[in-house]
Amino acid sequence: MGKRLIQVLGFLISSLGWVFVLCTMAMDFWRTSQLGGQGGSFIIKVAWYWSNLWKDCYTDSTAVTNCRDFPVLWSVKPFVQAVRGLLMCGLTLGFVAVILCFVGMECTYIGGAQKIKDKLLLAGALFHIAGCVSDVSAYCLYINRVARTAFAGRVGPGVLRYDLGPPIFLGLVGCFLILLGGIFYAVTVYRVIFPKSKVVYAYGGGTYMAPRSRGRTMYSGYYRASRQNGPYRGSQLSKSSRISGLSQTTRTHISERDAFV
Repeated sequence: MGKRLIQVLGFLISSLGWVFVLCTMAMDFWRTSQLGGQGGSFIIKVAWYWSNLWKDCYTDSTAVTNCRDFPVLWSVKPFVQAVRGLLMCGLTLGFVAVILCFVGMECTYIGGAQKIKDKLLLAGALFHIAGCVSDVSAYCLYINRVARTAFAGRVGPGVLRYDLGPPIFLGLVGCFLILLGGIFYAVTVYRVIFPKSKVVYAYGGGTYMAPRSRGRTMYSGYYRASRQNGPYRGSQLSKSSRISGLSQTTRTHISERDAFV
């Protein structure tokens, strides 16, 4: 029951994080810049400049917005193109992961035997983690380009200092949720796919460790006899040597008696 609850919780968390990342691609205000003057004791906003992955916009004090769409695919700024590609790659991996995890969950009755379902769930968790890494790389690249201008000591004429917008923070929260969901998945099936070696006590205190791989034989492992009973092979050899000594002595006595007669 606990395993199913953890898997359902991981599915909800990772799916919500994937939706957060998907929404950020269509949101505005990835970066914002404000220009204005001071009048009296209040700050009067004159203009706002903001951008997303698809356009640059300008909003004046009368709430009129003018936008310029980015040109065709091969003439976009390189870092914007890289952010787009990384996000699309991460979303694709996340979509495949959602399908694999849905099929591999214990509470669903599709996907085959339970061993196969566990492997599908582990594969889905790895896809989630890979997609999360791709998404985080995209956001970090965009943050780096904004921070380089914002914290620069001197900028050229006409260059604006931008601040980070809400989509960046929403995307980072989504990445955290995706990673957390993938960890939940992996925890529920890791011990099933990679079990620990079991120790079985036998032969009066000796230990036998079960093999972890299929290629080893059933009797492979480590065996150590008990010290209380003495070495096993030594006791067998001592008994056989004593029996052979008795037989030799008996034969000697019989042969001497026959010779005397």
